[in-house]
Amino acid sequence: MSMLSQAMLDHTTLDPSDEQWLRGFVNEWQMLADTSFSDLILWVVDADDSIFWAAAQTRPSTGPTALEEDVVGDNISYDAEHLVTEAYLSESICETSDNQLRSGIPVDVWAIPIIRRERVIAVVERHTNRMGVRAPGALEDAYLETADILSVMAWNATYPVSPPSDPSTSPQVGDGMVLVTQSGTISYATPNAISAFRRMGWGGDMEGEDLRQVMLEIQATHPQIGQTVVSDMTGHHVQEFEVETRDASMRVRVIPLAGMEGPIGTMVLCRDSTELRHRDRALVTKDATIREIHHRVKNNLQTVAALLRLQARRIESEEARNALKDAMGRVQAIAVVHETLARTFDEDVPFDDVADRILRMVGDLAAADVGVQARRQGSFGLIPASRATSLAVVMTELCQNAVEHGLERKAGLITVVPTRRMGESGEVLEVAVVDHGRGLVDPQAVGSKSLGLSIVRTLVDDMGGNFELRNNEGTSGARAVVTIPLT
Repeated sequence: MSMLSQAMLDHTTLDPSDEQWLRGFVNEWQMLADTSFSDLILWVVDADDSIFWAAAQTRPSTGPTALEEDVVGDNISYDAEHLVTEAYLSESICETSDNQLRSGIPVDVWAIPIIRRERVIAVVERHTNRMGVRAPGALEDAYLETADILSVMAWNATYPVSPPSDPSTSPQVGDGMVLVTQSGTISYATPNAISAFRRMGWGGDMEGEDLRQVMLEIQATHPQIGQTVVSDMTGHHVQEFEVETRDASMRVRVIPLAGMEGPIGTMVLCRDSTELRHRDRALVTKDATIREIHHRVKNNLQTVAALLRLQARRIESEEARNALKDAMGRVQAIAVVHETLARTFDEDVPFDDVADRILRMVGDLAAADVGVQARRQGSFGLIPASRATSLAVVMTELCQNAVEHGLERKAGLITVVPTRRMGESGEVLEVAVVDHGRGLVDPQAVGSKSLGLSIVRTLVDDMGGNFELRNNEGTSGARAVVTIPLT
């Protein structure tokens, strides 16, 4: 649970809808921190209205911090002269500009009560480091003007909290900001925003232009942009979307601004996402190439298995025929893994499907002569691709060994039991291959000359795991157990 949720649960009697609104506000309040060049603290009031608790805190990415320490979890006891208490009791925005010293740094402080349904549900405190205030200019003035509007919106609980932004993809204030009047005229655009629009194909100035006309002209040059972008960028609700041309792309978040009397304009945050789009497309191409490679490897391995099958049919020696069949099973097990990797977009393999196909393959080969059945009991889950091929070969070898030596090529049942658990250094997978044959005469000496078990031991060692072969306790047959780390 987040500190904000914990603080509201432990100390407040807020309505669930108010709690949800505050969580949404904290998700979006970086806009206020960046435009005001201020640290923000969210204070929630205790159930008895005597103590305020610091439930959340953020710092600006556009200027220096005014608070070197994290204050989340701290509290303010009732103090009529404290700015937070004053804002809470007066239900109005309070500020001080007497450059109070905090750790030797002059700091301006604002306290903004959040009033929702005629009740103060929290107070936002703004701390501005005056020593780090940037030289005044058009950008700084636009930021501070926007911060004042956002502060009033927080005060009136009309701050844009929905739909939520995504920290990894949504544009931030520093990426690019365009301010648009209620009539649709661009009053200011930051240098980053101008650069993003230039890359999209706009060649003129932006300030004083009609945003709708700007988008119409870009759209005329690049009709693939779509017909709804113009209305989207001048709408009355928070919206976020991607605008693309043949050569560039831009991520846009449209945020309506409102004052005490109602709507007053729009803030458009934009980020040049051209390079990100190129990387995404390159990754898609790379992923498709990798899956095509897995598909071709699978086809080649199936060809090799077919050649081994043809060769086995032409050999009269029973021992040589069995050796070729074993080799064919190993090749087919690897082919199954590559076929699964060719169908998935992830680095992990859903191994249950691989295991079931291996069991069908082993069962079909044995059932043709003696009627052996093979089944899975439990789930492997997702197995890292780096482990999947080796695990498939290990499982094939153990099942074939159970058919040949455990059941001695007689009718019977082989059960594969996968179990995932936490070990000392992370998650591990334990796989038991169980038969109900005659069991091991000498468990210590078994497998010393077996090629299959030598392959198993080598592969398990390469994966950093353990292999054990022993008799079943309290019943007939043998149990081969492989334990490998998954992390």
